[in-house]
Amino acid sequence: MPPKVPLPIPRCSAKIASMTAEEKTVLARFLDLAGDYIKDGYAKDRDEYAFEGDAVVPAAPAETAAKQGDLSSLPLAYQMDEDEEDRTAPNSLADIAAAVTACATCALAATRTHSVPGEGVENPLVMVIGEGPGADEDASGRPFVGKAGQLLDKMLASIALSRDKNCYIANMVKCRPPENRDPEPEELAACFPFLEQQIALLRPRIILCAGRVAAQSLLKTSQGVNALRGTRASFTPAGGGETIPVICTFHPSAILRDESLKRPAWEDLKLLKSYLEFEE
Repeated sequence: MPPKVPLPIPRCSAKIASMTAEEKTVLARFLDLAGDYIKDGYAKDRDEYAFEGDAVVPAAPAETAAKQGDLSSLPLAYQMDEDEEDRTAPNSLADIAAAVTACATCALAATRTHSVPGEGVENPLVMVIGEGPGADEDASGRPFVGKAGQLLDKMLASIALSRDKNCYIANMVKCRPPENRDPEPEELAACFPFLEQQIALLRPRIILCAGRVAAQSLLKTSQGVNALRGTRASFTPAGGGETIPVICTFHPSAILRDESLKRPAWEDLKLLKSYLEFEE
């Protein structure tokens, strides 16, 4: 085995140079996880890091570090079983909610009041996926409870759907982005395993993506809502399983800002209803 040679860290900014060894370790671990997610969605076993000044040298294997609890704050999807390479599968929505509540993987954890895992029934007809929590959701810990959420409830009710009876509602990110900005790529990456776990457990008959961010993130596309709506896409959770149809529409907050979107949104709802009726 070749000798371990310290690798220099580029002096790209004063901020990185001034970080503590612990902060550099956290950053390096996050970048590794982000890279693994982008590549294939699975965390890889690798050596842990030990920082000495501006140099990094491999330390204890990641497997050992995980046993010591160093990765306990990471989402379930990144916690590796001792004897398996597959991702740890949660047993219930409550497990996922607990992991979301404890998660501090991305910067959104530092500014949230409450995390917002999701809400609704198990085995739903429809899973609605939005962008992220707003101020009302952050304050309550529940998804879509502000003005946009009230409109969403009315939209669903118009085709006999409800979060209390046959729907589950969630978001791409589980914590509110400051000032309701779009989630950053690393924030979406940190939360996506939670969403995949929810989809795998819920197995909805169809997914309704509300808004551009949800549609583009779930379907891994750069197309906008106008290009995606009116058609039926599909999503297959990691690990395989049945492909789930996906219909895209405008986010309720966009409809509140622009009433001309009401008619096309209604057409999307009728398409969703026709699909559900066809499947019965």
